[in-house]
Amino acid sequence: MTDVLAPCAGRLLPIAETPDPVFSAEMVGPGVAIDPAPGETTVVAPIAGKVVAMHPHAFVVLGGDGVGVLVHLGIDTVQLDGDGFTLLAAEGDEVLAGSPIVSWDPASVAARGFSPICPVIALDATDDLLADRFTAGAVDVGDPLFSWN
Repeated sequence: MTDVLAPCAGRLLPIAETPDPVFSAEMVGPGVAIDPAPGETTVVAPIAGKVVAMHPHAFVVLGGDGVGVLVHLGIDTVQLDGDGFTLLAAEGDEVLAGSPIVSWDPASVAARGFSPICPVIALDATDDLLADRFTAGAVDVGDPLFSWN
C-alpha cells in the first residue's frame, strides 16, 4: 500500500469540485484536489520514487511499487509556459516523500485568471483501489490524502 501525502498546504476538496472536466470526472484517475494557501509555496513529492515527468505546472512521481502520482499546479496553467514556476527537481531524480519539486505563488496564478486548484491524482488507478481518501478540511504539507492499495 502506498500512502499519498499532501504536496502543499491548503483546503482539501473532493476531486469532483476541480474546475476542469478531465480531472473532476476522474478521466486521468481518482484523487483529491487542494485549494492551496496563498503566497510563495514549495510543492513537494507526495510519495517516494522517481520523477518520471516534469513540467513547470505539473509532475509525476513513480513509486517503487509501480504507482504513479500526478500533481498538477493549477488549472490550464500550461498556458503560462512556465512563467511563475521554479523547478527544484528534474525528470529522472530519485526523491523522497516531502522532497521539494516546484515553487510557485498560487495567488499570482489566480491574479492572472487561472484557478490555483491542485489535483493530486492516482494515475491509472480505479476509485476502488483508494482507501482512506480525505476530501474536506485543511491540510498541511505531508498530511495523508489517501492510500493506494
